[in-house]
Amino acid sequence: MQLINGCSCALCSVPSRQRCPQASGLETLATLVSSVEETPDPIPTTVQGTIPTWINGSFLRNGPAKFEFGEDRYVHWFDGMAMMHRFHIKDGNVTYSSRFLRSDSYVKNTEKNRIVMSEFGTLALPDPCKNIFARFFSRFQMPEATDNASVNFVKYKGDYYVSTETNYMRRINPQSLETKEKVDWTKFVAVNSATAHPHYDQDGATYNMGNSYGKQGFFYNIVRVPPPDETAAKTDCADLSGAEVICSIPAAEPRKPSYYHSFVMSENYIVFVEQPIKLDLLKFMLYRIQGKSFHKVMTWEPKYNTIFHLVNRHTGKVGQEYQCAPMFTLHQINAYEDNGFLVMDMCCGDDGNAVGEFTLENIRRKSGEEMDKFYNDLCRNLPRRYVLPLNVDEQTPLDQNLISLNNYTATAVKTKPKEVVLTHEELHDDTLLQYGGLEFPQINYTQYNGRPYRYFYSCGFGHVFSDSLLKMDVHTKELKVSSYPTCSLPLTASTCLCNDFYSLKNLQNKL
Repeated sequence: MQLINGCSCALCSVPSRQRCPQASGLETLATLVSSVEETPDPIPTTVQGTIPTWINGSFLRNGPAKFEFGEDRYVHWFDGMAMMHRFHIKDGNVTYSSRFLRSDSYVKNTEKNRIVMSEFGTLALPDPCKNIFARFFSRFQMPEATDNASVNFVKYKGDYYVSTETNYMRRINPQSLETKEKVDWTKFVAVNSATAHPHYDQDGATYNMGNSYGKQGFFYNIVRVPPPDETAAKTDCADLSGAEVICSIPAAEPRKPSYYHSFVMSENYIVFVEQPIKLDLLKFMLYRIQGKSFHKVMTWEPKYNTIFHLVNRHTGKVGQEYQCAPMFTLHQINAYEDNGFLVMDMCCGDDGNAVGEFTLENIRRKSGEEMDKFYNDLCRNLPRRYVLPLNVDEQTPLDQNLISLNNYTATAVKTKPKEVVLTHEELHDDTLLQYGGLEFPQINYTQYNGRPYRYFYSCGFGHVFSDSLLKMDVHTKELKVSSYPTCSLPLTASTCLCNDFYSLKNLQNKL
């Protein structure tokens, strides 16, 4: 595979960490990754300023909040036991409550007072009560997938769930935060896992992606869960009936499939981004024997280009394949169609090693030089725009820019039959660099997802965890900032992993 160059702008070839100012004198974040107690009964909060009276509803978050059991300690930030948080807003007042998710992982660890179930960065050690032979052979057993759903709140058929990136979710009560039943995707549809970032269409159907693997190879599957039917409100149980795989995309490298955290959806298309963060399946089998955790299996391999797979979400038909220079993305901002083109906006980075760097040891580094070095070595994610021409066929000319719309500077060039190479447009100006780039984007989802839009909101990263809130105008690239330089925002640190879900009634119609 020929490696593709990135944006034609010379500045874009400079790593993002070098484009942003170097930090000095950063404070430690140790207190933000310390275990906390749950608050099951709502308590009042202190409000600074005035909350508009039209905001009525609940803001739901989840994330890691317990990092040890007995003498055992977790290794990675993502490993901590999930805690659910509810900020209930009414008449200008806010109450707060929280509960630990009663996952199998949490319950079993609590019963044994040690870590007995493996997580992303922590491999559970064999039971010391077993004899030496049982402990040895347990190394050859595949670890049970975790149901420690600490990534996101999601909805299927009107029910609320908390989700991670395995085949398990947990249904929950959004008012009391009570943990309900464990839901296994494999009982409803042929996938071995699912993302924590589904998309929702205007009819109430939910789309997600999950892996499958077997004798035929490794596949990325697009799954559709239908809207709730009339009987949904009458039953108090998880229901994913009717879920179906509408498309299966074979991995470009079957023994090294790509890691993905989310995907792109417009009104008529889904785009799967096959990026060069690779999962080495051979290492996955060997590392279990060697006593190494899952996050060691993930490697950044920029010798591979990034591939965009276009799928018609109504028919499941796979369309044109596009490629760009190596990059990685965790969260997309939005995507929409414009006169024969698909416009995709996403937060992108140029060094996919960052995911594995968020160990608790790193996050708990001392203030000053140690924390500065960790932060300054991290990749900064920046918003980019890619434009995909939808009408590419055998008659499409080679070696010329196919983007005919005047308001985009991104390019798409057909370099050979069945290959279209993309370069991106920077969806920001230099002002954003002063705030360390951005992540966790959010739009007015109900009104604008899959449609032309103007604004998105996100977190700025002048520290390892967010220390500012940003509003970006994608038409003018003007940035508005609310900065909190003396502390990291707690809602993007210890209490949540992905800050892109909210359920404030009426809010979306106002912003």
